[in-house]
Amino acid sequence: MRLIVSILLGALAGWIAGKIMKSEHGFWMNVILGLVGGLVGGWLGGLIGLGGGWLSGLILAVAGACLLIWLYRVITKKK
Repeated sequence: MRLIVSILLGALAGWIAGKIMKSEHGFWMNVILGLVGGLVGGWLGGLIGLGGGWLSGLILAVAGACLLIWLYRVITKKK
């Protein structure tokens, strides 16, 4: 059950991050970005002492997904 909730929160986080960053990725890429963003955001949150609840986890996942979208844009930027 916890895995299903994590996937759903990851999908929501990816969707929110896609809207914030005006990303044109598809639904499944947003799910992946949200899940990986949750890992990145959770790790960064742990370093600075944030986290613990589902709301803070969602916020950290959105922040992590936004960071990943930004990094993707920086890496693939055409000059």
